[in-house]
This record gives sequence, structure tokens and C-alpha cells, in this order.
Amino acid sequence: MTLDLYLIRRLLAACVMVLGVFVGMLLLLDMVEQMRRFSGQSAGMVQILRLSALNTPESLYEIAPLVLMLSAMWVALAWSRSSEFVVIRSAGRSVPRLIVVPALAFFAFSIVFVAVMNPLVASTTREYSRAQAQLRGDAGSAVIISGQDVWLRQADSQGQTVIFSPRAEDTGTVLHDVTFLIFDANDGLSARLRAARAELQPGAWSLHLVKQWNLSEMNPEQQATRSLRVTLPTDLTPEQIRDSFAQVRTVPLTQLPGFIAALERAGFAALEHRMRLNMELALPVLMTGMMLLALGLCIHHARAGGAGIRALITILAGFTLFFLRNFAQVLGETGQVPVMLAAWGPPVATLLLAVGLLLNLEEG
Repeated sequence: MTLDLYLIRRLLAACVMVLGVFVGMLLLLDMVEQMRRFSGQSAGMVQILRLSALNTPESLYEIAPLVLMLSAMWVALAWSRSSEFVVIRSAGRSVPRLIVVPALAFFAFSIVFVAVMNPLVASTTREYSRAQAQLRGDAGSAVIISGQDVWLRQADSQGQTVIFSPRAEDTGTVLHDVTFLIFDANDGLSARLRAARAELQPGAWSLHLVKQWNLSEMNPEQQATRSLRVTLPTDLTPEQIRDSFAQVRTVPLTQLPGFIAALERAGFAALEHRMRLNMELALPVLMTGMMLLALGLCIHHARAGGAGIRALITILAGFTLFFLRNFAQVLGETGQVPVMLAAWGPPVATLLLAVGLLLNLEEG
């Protein structure tokens, strides 16, 4: 148990060191990017620093498995240089047996990490988008799924329009039994439209079987008009509606199952959200597998040499796994492979590969 605790402490110390380096690098690079992005706006250094601080947790969360892998590589190379593993094996303790307890400990640590960082990233991402829109002076648009209902908001210099529909098609550009509430910038709610169907076209909503109320009249119902087709201008695009749902980082892990169910009840596709849910659940397995893979690649006898080559192979293996994971994510989100296979395949394969390498270290 003493050896297990010793290795856990070494790995934790290396994680803290590598994490600190990456936080500093990411924060500095993001500040440079924010200053370039908002060079035309009156954004002060405090606002730039706040934007970078809000954006850094998401970037750090994305590379967390790589941070853990580099930490394990650092410990394994230092362990090999000091020949500690040779002493341990000569005492009758195999390297795979020594790593079992630290692996379980870091698997539990990974679960806690995901449970803490996931809601933190969701909240900071929402706040980052809000602060970014404020600096740009963009009123923007919003898409909300509530139960079985779909709510959209579009805004321009003349006012805002709130759109409500109990059902939408999977593209989000065709709404059924839809209501438009038009708010004037000065007079407030000025008109209401009810349509059997609304289709988003370039620059306009095309409404079919429309009843329109002018709420500035004394008796709106008496003055209501009916039309077969009405066109309303809009700055919404299919990409904006899709991207509103694509930002799954803004939805905490505990709320994702309910959000997926609400999306599907409203008629939207939820493949991307299902993929994100399974990837978040599989993240502890991936982090543990990458840590074990780094140990398996870098633990060797100091006299054998080749420490630089082993470090390079470990780094290349880490980036390759990231590429394969992202590629599998795209395949899962587009429905070309099952979501469970795309989300859990790379982490489980990484873990099995790491276990195979560690067992190969054991002679006999």
C-alpha cells in the first residue's frame, strides 16, 4: 500500500504541474485571440481577461485526457531514470500489479473530475456566449425547448419577434401550428399572427393559412384578417437554429437525458446530444486508459536508452487517439455508426491496448 500511495502522489503532483502549465498557456493564447477578435470594439483588458477566463475551462476540459497522459509519461520517464521499477520488480512486485490501485484511484478521480467540470463548463460557456454578444452589441436570437414546445426569438433594430410552436421538423426550419408575437421597439406588443405552417426561407418566414391580429386596434378580433400566405422578414438562418442546439456544452450532464427527450418530443433530431451524453460517460474510461498507455509506453530500463523516442511515440499515440475519438464522434453524430459504438469504442480500445502493453512488461 505504501508503494501505491507513493505512485498516486507522484502522479497527482505531475498532474498539478502539467495542468498549471496548460492553464497558463491556454489563458495567454485565448487573451491574444480575444484582443484580435474585439480589436474594433471598445473592450478593455478587464473584459478581455474575463472572456478568456470564461473560455479557458472548456478548452482545458477538452484536453484533460492528454494532460493526464503527459503527467503519466513524465512520472514513468522519471521512474525509469531512477531505476525504481527495477528495484520494485527485484522485490517481487510486478509493474502491472503495482499500477492496479493507482489506476482505480485515478478512475475514481476522473469520475469526480467529470462530475465537477461538466456543470462548470456548461455555466462558463453560457456566460461566455452572453458576454461575447454584449460586447458585439448583438441582440441575437434564441432557441428554447420547453417540454413539447419550441420557442424562438429573433431581434432587429425595429423590435423583437417571439415565435412559438408545439412541433417542429428535425431541421428546425419548418414549424407547425405556429404563433408569431411581434414587439415594437417603442410600443411593445403590436401584432400577433397564427399560421398552420411556417417555413424558414432565405431572409424570410413563409407562413401558410395565416390569421393576423393588429393589437393596436380597439377590437383586434373584429379587425383580424386571414391570408393564404404571408411573408415575414427574418435574419435567422438554418445554421443559427442548428447551432443553438449544437452547443451541448451549455447543458449539464445531469440535464442532458431530459433535454434529449424534450428535443425528440418537439420533433428535433438529438443524435449529437446522445453522442455527447455517451462521450461524457465514457470520458473516465478514456482518461484512465490514456494514463495506463503512457505508463506502458514509457516504463523501461534506463540502460536500454531511447527515452526520447518513447516520449515521442507516447505523444503521437495521444494525438492519434484524439483524432480517432473526434472522427468517431462525427460518425456517431451523423448516424453512420451506432452512438454507443462511436462513443465507447475508442475509450475501451485505449484501455485494452494499455492493459496489453502493461502485461507485456511482465516477463514470464
